[in-house]
Amino acid sequence: MRSGPLEFVKSVLFGFGIVSVSHIIFTVFSQTIPSAVTGFFRDVSAAFIVIMVFAFAFTWFLKARPHNRPKKYSVVVFDIYGNQTEIDGLRTDFKNHDVAWSFMKQYKHDYPLHNFAMVADGANTEKKTIFRYI
Repeated sequence: MRSGPLEFVKSVLFGFGIVSVSHIIFTVFSQTIPSAVTGFFRDVSAAFIVIMVFAFAFTWFLKARPHNRPKKYSVVVFDIYGNQTEIDGLRTDFKNHDVAWSFMKQYKHDYPLHNFAMVADGANTEKKTIFRYI
């Protein structure tokens, strides 16, 4: 059999067809599909990170709500037997926690045989809450 110019053109066109189809398949499987998959997972991971940040911030805001601090602190004096007593001339009512603590330390230095407790009235309780005791 003799091959003519028409057979040659057919074989060249068939070769170009094979090369172009293989190039298209290579491009689809090496670039298009992986870039779509990695783009999807990149977006999903970014959304997951944003959701976790908001969840952390929400729980932190719930935990860090302002607490109801007492507006008045009192210093209570106890003798060496544990009985509540009073010493004349001592300031016992304070509006600030730090000031009450400072006075308690000074009182403990001046009266070493007595113990001192810083107390405040609770919001919903009948008993007083002891904050510090020295």
